[in-house]
Amino acid sequence: MLKRSLTALLISTFACTILNAQEHSRIHQPTLTPQNSGTTHGLIAVWPVNPQVVWASGRAGTFTVTTDGGQTWRAGVVPGAEMLQFRDVQAFSASVAYLLSIGTSGDPTDFRIYKTVDGGATWTIQFENHNPNAFYDGFAFWTPHRGIAHSDSANGVFPDLRTTDGTTWQDIGNNMPPALPGEFSFASSGTCVTTQGGRNAWIATGGATIARILATRDGGNTWNAYNTPLASSPSGGAFTVDFRNPFDGIVGGGDLDPSNPSSADTAISNDGGQTWTLTNAPPVTGAIFGLSYVGQTGGGTGNNLGRAVVVTANDGGAAWTPDEGNTWFTLPGVTGYWAVAFASPKAGWLVGTDGRILKISF
Repeated sequence: MLKRSLTALLISTFACTILNAQEHSRIHQPTLTPQNSGTTHGLIAVWPVNPQVVWASGRAGTFTVTTDGGQTWRAGVVPGAEMLQFRDVQAFSASVAYLLSIGTSGDPTDFRIYKTVDGGATWTIQFENHNPNAFYDGFAFWTPHRGIAHSDSANGVFPDLRTTDGTTWQDIGNNMPPALPGEFSFASSGTCVTTQGGRNAWIATGGATIARILATRDGGNTWNAYNTPLASSPSGGAFTVDFRNPFDGIVGGGDLDPSNPSSADTAISNDGGQTWTLTNAPPVTGAIFGLSYVGQTGGGTGNNLGRAVVVTANDGGAAWTPDEGNTWFTLPGVTGYWAVAFASPKAGWLVGTDGRILKISF
């Protein structure tokens, strides 16, 4: 009886292995198409409005925009921002976009928020930082008029900002959870903060002894802090976070210390960020700079693309998973990309060093 049971188990295991191999063979590897961004300056963030309109931003005050799905890109430099880096961009049309800058001079006013309503022909400074201890890493919006911007902690407080009119920004630091000693976020791709729906937002942190997720359900009025299992250190933690609905999300991180090249890890949540479970490690080296769900609605077709995720690790490569981190596939030869975002499964973009843009289609 025992022998028959073991034989049945082996047959079942073998059958599952064959089925899994067949399923993996049916996985449709994405198509990668290089595009000409119109600039050689490094690109750090990308935001597809839809499959046709996409904005990207980066070093030397540079932004670039396409209105034809990337067949042609129009690059520009924001006057007065030539020495700044645009670490984040979010747009709502071919006309309306926001940029968030950091500087390298140590001047706190280098942290600014710009807005255009004419496709980048002119830009208005909406916010200019004067807190010497603030460091704004990224922003995210619910609507063209409602958004938040996140800063590293300063004297135990996150001096985060919120706009409710798309024009003025108010300090909501008093709404935020107390910061842990040394806690900060990473301005690696503009995705340390993400929004979903009309009032949900999540922020990924590192730098302290615990990598955390800060979460709001009411548009930034109140926040909770939740621990993640990602390793955290003065040079590591949670870098990037995304949610495909109010409950299901993924966070990625690692360590910028070059002596720790195998630090990349991801974790998933199915309760809105309150608890997290480590996934299998993605096949990239170094810290994960950015990640994005391929299908933001969680619906998916064929290979359940609602759960598919693409991650970037700058020089450490890039990879994708069809099942939120259980199975991983590398993107061969794809290195040096900082950020990734999707308008649809057939219309995603990776941006990176030397102004490179790569369209990715599943």
